[in-house]
Amino acid sequence: MTTFSIMTVCSGNICRSPLAEGLLRERLREIGDVDLSSAGIIARDGDQVTDQILQIGGQFDVDLSAHRARYMIEPYVAGADLLFAMARSHRRAIVEMMPRKVSVTFTLREFARLAGQISDEEISAVAGREATTRDKLKAAVALTASRRGQSDPPASPDEDDVVDPYRRDDETYALSVAQLVPAVGAVVHILSLAARS
Repeated sequence: MTTFSIMTVCSGNICRSPLAEGLLRERLREIGDVDLSSAGIIARDGDQVTDQILQIGGQFDVDLSAHRARYMIEPYVAGADLLFAMARSHRRAIVEMMPRKVSVTFTLREFARLAGQISDEEISAVAGREATTRDKLKAAVALTASRRGQSDPPASPDEDDVVDPYRRDDETYALSVAQLVPAVGAVVHILSLAARS
């Protein structure tokens, strides 16, 4: 396998994870060799994103009209090099399904928090030792995972979650996006830097 596979996971796969998937796909396009997908732990196969998420995606030049929800199954998890859960409950579901993926499964905001403790020089150094894009990205993920337990936890555990906006008001959608988008930015920074190293 030459491509690096990223999967985003939430509950119904119609709000948070498709938005994260779409943003990552758009912003990691220049790397190449990166495959994006998403799934939900209670998703109904074939469901479309909510109208609000469709509109929000459009604000970021991400067209989610063709997205169809997928229920998370073992082969999807097995095929991913990096898994981004939108909340701790999703991370737990992924790891319970496939314990060997624990080191490459993060909540999106957890990864961003850990990545914020790593210098660009450190990323470039570990990724620069690898020959292929996939191996460079895997090295960056391993470096990020190594920060677990070395840093202070967030003041509140739910700071690692992206709030679920489903069936809630526009303010909740706005809050969810405000939590999700900067975290995606941190992921893009670290992976893009690694790929260029």
